[in-house]
Amino acid sequence: MTKNIFKTLGILIITFLILSASYIVNLFLMKPLSMDHYLAKELVVELIDSPEAMTYVGIFDRFSWLTKHSSKLSIPTENDRNEDISELEDRLKILQSYDINKLSDIQKTTREIAIFDTKNNLKNKKEFYYHDFPLNQIGGIHLSTIEFLNSMHPIRNLSEANALVDRAFQIKAVFEGTRKSLERQAEIGIYPPGFVYDHVVEQLTSFIEYTDEEHPLFTQFVRKIQEINLTNEDRSMLKENLKNAIRTSVTPGFQLLLDFMTEKRILANKNDGVWSLPKGDDYYELRIREYTTTDYTPEQIHQMGLDEVNRISKRMSKILTDLGYDANKNVGEIMNALNENPKFLYADTPDRKEIVISDYTEMVNEAIEVMTDYFYSMPKSPVIVKAVPEYSEKTAAGGYYQAPALDGSRPGVFYANLYDIKQTPTYSMRTLTYHEATPGHHHQIAHSLENEDLTLYRRFGYGTSAFSEGWALYAERLALEAGLAENPYDELGILQSEIFRAVRLVVDTGLHYKKWTREEAMEYMKAITGMSDTEVRVEIERYIVWPGQALSYKVGMIKILELREKAKTLLGDKFNIKDFHSAVLDHGNPPLFVVEKMVNKMIEEAKF
Repeated sequence: MTKNIFKTLGILIITFLILSASYIVNLFLMKPLSMDHYLAKELVVELIDSPEAMTYVGIFDRFSWLTKHSSKLSIPTENDRNEDISELEDRLKILQSYDINKLSDIQKTTREIAIFDTKNNLKNKKEFYYHDFPLNQIGGIHLSTIEFLNSMHPIRNLSEANALVDRAFQIKAVFEGTRKSLERQAEIGIYPPGFVYDHVVEQLTSFIEYTDEEHPLFTQFVRKIQEINLTNEDRSMLKENLKNAIRTSVTPGFQLLLDFMTEKRILANKNDGVWSLPKGDDYYELRIREYTTTDYTPEQIHQMGLDEVNRISKRMSKILTDLGYDANKNVGEIMNALNENPKFLYADTPDRKEIVISDYTEMVNEAIEVMTDYFYSMPKSPVIVKAVPEYSEKTAAGGYYQAPALDGSRPGVFYANLYDIKQTPTYSMRTLTYHEATPGHHHQIAHSLENEDLTLYRRFGYGTSAFSEGWALYAERLALEAGLAENPYDELGILQSEIFRAVRLVVDTGLHYKKWTREEAMEYMKAITGMSDTEVRVEIERYIVWPGQALSYKVGMIKILELREKAKTLLGDKFNIKDFHSAVLDHGNPPLFVVEKMVNKMIEEAKF
């Protein structure tokens, strides 16, 4: 473990020194850096500019005495936008200056990805900088800041414990910067819908009303410092310092945000879709391009969703009829009844969460064993299962994944939301496992992080949910094909997951393009999927504050399945599932047009 830490750190330090030296020499000689060196340099600079990113990567935390990042948070400033635009414009000029005829095939692909990403980012910064909602109920800065300190900031010694306290003292400054950005957003008439204010006000109020010793930041901190070798005097000192930070920085910072949200609640947007924002249709088209990496129109995606809902509904209806359910009832109605059936629910006992986590862990381990037959290699990084933190479980999605640290100090984590018993019917647990852990997010993300054949940029510099979420949804289907869901109810769970991703195509475009209301979207999703009221509400409200992201799952899955079918048809007996998965997974987290290029290359090579 220690050897790997120093090896990885050494590689990054040497890379940075080489890149810096190359930059200086080439600058002196009036020569540009090679494209891979340039993108790597940009990535390293961006990493060093973000103390949170350095902590997230993990390998720098043991050397914070040198980097000092562990005691810092990024403070938003008024110059951020102009600086971002200037940097992106310079980057685009440099990328376009490289002679494509002098690049290798891999470099041509890298250039294509980098230009695609840079153009999208530049358009976003120039035209739609204030169209996002920094305060929202699922991933607002008030939640992400606390979760970052609780889940990402390591506490292995006194120095790291002190560093967390230092960061806590900066939260007020972070939120002051956020409030200024919110005020500028309000000046141009952009406000989130009313329900966003209601949820965020409730969340902010809860944080403010905590006593010092009840605060999630304090309780997690105390637990962690009890587990490391410290003197009682040091522990007492740390506790008092963090309490002081909560009283003078954390709580006042939350109060700043609460005052703003309370004041502006009366101005909440009466509509739910981004069509109602300035240049809303153009903004939504950009979001579709960014998240799906395609040029599909909202109308095309809406119809794609309707077609998929119809196809999947027929398969679910067949299974339900075979199981003896009333063929005259629609699928959503029957699935809704299954959600209420005690046969598929855990008893509401004090140890329910521990039992569910244990069952999820068993499913993860089983999937890892079976999936070894479908890939040339499995991730080295382990994956564990945890419950979603209580302070965010009311509004968080049903599950999500957190990537491992590069140095192995932090495993991948599959977070399961256990707030509502009806959110965890037993027949839906396998599909969530396969999506978030193996062969889904953990397999794909850890595989990319551990792939030393990728350049720094291809490994860390670009990512898209069209690929990552498309792969995770494909992984659910793959697990079914591998025999991990032999019980017909488990297959129903997988199909229910797939149909609700198909429904996302309909409701996301419905909300943001066809001007549906929140209630209309909820009614449609409930009728089709049979999901619980709680889950439907959380999902629809998520799509409203995160336009376009929900489209990426099904669009990505459809493309991967389309390419697999093409490979099977053209290769026949020569088709190898491991070759196909390598073609898809071995190139980082690319746009779908790159995945198609790589699969086509695999097909041509396999013919001979």
